[in-house]
Amino acid sequence: MHVLRISVLAVSARRFREVEMKSRIVGLAQASHFGPSLLVTALSYFFAQLYWQPGSALVIALGFFSGQLIVGWSNDLIDYADDLSHQRMNKPLVAGLITRKYLQSWLAVMIPVALVINLFGPLGFVGGGLSIFAIAWALGYNFYFKFNIFSPLPYAVAFAILPSCLAFSQEKVPPTWMWLGGALFGMAAHFLNVLKDMDQDHASGIKGLPQRFGKTGSIIAAVTLVALATALLLISIPLQLEQ
Repeated sequence: MHVLRISVLAVSARRFREVEMKSRIVGLAQASHFGPSLLVTALSYFFAQLYWQPGSALVIALGFFSGQLIVGWSNDLIDYADDLSHQRMNKPLVAGLITRKYLQSWLAVMIPVALVINLFGPLGFVGGGLSIFAIAWALGYNFYFKFNIFSPLPYAVAFAILPSCLAFSQEKVPPTWMWLGGALFGMAAHFLNVLKDMDQDHASGIKGLPQRFGKTGSIIAAVTLVALATALLLISIPLQLEQ
């Protein structure tokens, strides 16, 4: 009987650890804003293949992914008090999937990882430095730009750098459509991303440019930016292919 009880306790403890580990993995993924992070990583791999072999392109994509983790995790840490006040249960810190200390520990690990992969990987110091510069701009949004009329600027800079750093790493000048198109799409993403929380942002006193435009104005701005970016690509890429 005693042996059976010990066995049951051991199984229960193992299942608890498994559930806890799964909860932490899900929490880290959600805090990273996994969908957008995965999209940016996929785009970086696509553009990297234009300049590098698949193996090197994968390392570059991992460098971008590590940057996305830093940006997403820091965003959830910074926004924790606001998320808690609005009871945003889709946020892992509010839902209790992970703790702030646990997320901070992973953030502390990921920062040097991102620096090493970007600076000492295929991108080198020039392209990798630009990638780190883009991460810095994204962090600037979390800490400062989110709250003023210049909120689209970090998105414009970061999305312009995404493809450009790959070209610079190969000592090539990126074509205008590449960085300008990235900037336009990045700003459109900002206006669309804010829509879901706009009412709560107003209540919290967050006054980025989309919040000042309102929902209708932000949708119009996003559609306009996407249309401009699409037109730019449709006009510029065929002209470049003809050269």
